[in-house]
Amino acid sequence: MSVTLPGPTLGVVGGGQLGRMLGEAASPLGVDVVVLDPTPDCPAATVAEQIEGELDDPDAVRALAERADVLTYEIETADPDLLAEVRDETDTPVHPDPETLRITGDKLREKEALAGADIPVPRFVPADTPAAVETAIDRFGGVMLKAREGGYDGRGNEPVADADAAERTLNAVGGNAVAEELLDFERELAAIGVRGADGETRVFPVTETIHREEILRGSVSPPRADEETLERAREVVADVLAELDGRGVFGVELFDLGGEIVVNEIAPRPHNSGHWTIEGTATSQFEQHVRAVLGWPLGPVDRVAPTASANVLGDVDEPQPATLSGVETVLSASDASLHWYGKREARPLRKMGHLTVVDSDAAGPDASAADALETAERLRDSLTFTE
Repeated sequence: MSVTLPGPTLGVVGGGQLGRMLGEAASPLGVDVVVLDPTPDCPAATVAEQIEGELDDPDAVRALAERADVLTYEIETADPDLLAEVRDETDTPVHPDPETLRITGDKLREKEALAGADIPVPRFVPADTPAAVETAIDRFGGVMLKAREGGYDGRGNEPVADADAAERTLNAVGGNAVAEELLDFERELAAIGVRGADGETRVFPVTETIHREEILRGSVSPPRADEETLERAREVVADVLAELDGRGVFGVELFDLGGEIVVNEIAPRPHNSGHWTIEGTATSQFEQHVRAVLGWPLGPVDRVAPTASANVLGDVDEPQPATLSGVETVLSASDASLHWYGKREARPLRKMGHLTVVDSDAAGPDASAADALETAERLRDSLTFTE
């Protein structure tokens, strides 16, 4: 494997916060980044060149491919058929493979692929009619109804245990859904897996994810779980990687059922549950994704110290200009790092940024991230949006 600098140009379909952090990670490696995004001056535009266009515009995707040596994507609404077509027309590699995006972009297809590989998932059935939802409720005693395509940040996910609410809930998620058994889990876990050149794989340390109203609010690593459970989680993530094609990082969300690990969802891209790795591991998930899709050597994934992150969400009742107050409190904390995504408008529960706290004083195999989590949540709560 030969690596020369300056490096190649990486094309990214999508220019949101993930594209922005990819650009930040790529720059020190000598890699230029070009993003495709329909939003003028998208978040990634401060660190990358932007092609302004729709993600499913064939001409725009071709223009991106013509500028790039390798294509990747930071959003799962990218069109896998279009990416495959452009790859074949331009000979520009796409990673992860568009077929992987085709699987993970459809919640039913994803569950079928995992179940077919004997990877544990919640019991599930397709649900595109109220009658199908009612049957699933009878069978499972309550379900999480998920839109097959397009759900994100809790949108497109609705729990339902009452047959009388089947039609209303199905309409709320778009009418084409998968019904998953509601699980009584102890905690939610996640891990970032990565596949590089020649099939090399690594799994980042497992993290515990903290959700409220189906939206990820923060993470803590190491999790509040025993080592046997964490080892099982790493094994499951490795099994997931074996079923997905292409290079790059993959965010794998998991349920801990008292030591039994079940896969919730997969994202073939950097994932919010791995934002803590920017400060908390030797190589961040974003740098790792850049290395992997380019076929460069992977970096180490060791955790440097117990770490916690907290998402800064749009704590507003209606859209307003994104003006954040209280930042000096975070900047004054020696163990905290703030990441602002550059979105111009704050919307209710919209992800506007995150902060990370690394507890460098905690050491040893039994070190806990409890203090880091408490600090991260306190600092986040000191931030407010003002008009």
